[in-house]
Amino acid sequence: MAEPKRCWTTGDPLYVAYHDDEWGRPVLDERGLLERLCLEGFQSGLSWLTILRKRENFRAAFAAFDPDQVARFGKRDVERLLGDAGIVRHRGKIEAAIANARGTLALREQSTPLPELVWTHRPKPKRAPRGPGDWAATTPESVALSKTLKRAGFRFVGPTTVYAAMQACGVVNDHLASCFVRADVDAAIAAAVANRESR
Repeated sequence: MAEPKRCWTTGDPLYVAYHDDEWGRPVLDERGLLERLCLEGFQSGLSWLTILRKRENFRAAFAAFDPDQVARFGKRDVERLLGDAGIVRHRGKIEAAIANARGTLALREQSTPLPELVWTHRPKPKRAPRGPGDWAATTPESVALSKTLKRAGFRFVGPTTVYAAMQACGVVNDHLASCFVRADVDAAIAAAVANRESR
């Protein structure tokens, strides 16, 4: 049986599962969005597969990205994390993840929770990309969201990192037109948007 058409070619089962079951599907909860933003920051300069292979270690090290817990991390936690071979040991990125948790709490206190902020930057649906060359690195929406996140105290959230998170979390559907899960992802996003708007 022929392999279905995907957005990228990989023989790694973890990466296949990520593409088929996660990438582009809507993430609507605070913890999930914080995790994706932090992991996209950690990915900077590395392959996403590297991060994917370490994701469970990241979750264990960062209290499953519970913003209330991570926001309380201090210098001892930073040193502990710098000694954790299961994650990416980069001081700036570790400190950024803690700052991002604190930024998440700040947004919550300002009555603009992270999910609301991220999803209000959803662009108008556009034509499905035909190939990877059609994928943008940044968009006006990712630039605007990046600026707002930085004002709230987030770090390692430049427009390119933010757009990658928007792709991953279903804020945009960048599955290729030929991809076998594109229609399913479109339906999941439409249902999520309708649910948000009906609240």
